[in-house]
Amino acid sequence: TYKGAFSYNSNETNITRPDGEVTVSKVGETYNFYFGSGIPDITGVKFEKSGDNTYVSVGTGVTGITIDENSLDMLVVRGDQRWTANCTR
Repeated sequence: TYKGAFSYNSNETNITRPDGEVTVSKVGETYNFYFGSGIPDITGVKFEKSGDNTYVSVGTGVTGITIDENSLDMLVVRGDQRWTANCTR
């Protein structure tokens, strides 16, 4: 679980949490991000290693996520949806 600021925007929804939690789980080769607070989850994300213990998301519609054991940074855009996160553990 990472804690910090995150947001979600779409044509109909605008949710900002300055002090929330994002739960990350690994299932097989992919990762899932669970936000709660009415924010849609992001699932099935694949990562490539980039440097020492840092991973960067790869694949259509999920680029823009960087994660390591201490921090999670995210800017994901899918159509009219946009997720951002700046969190630490």
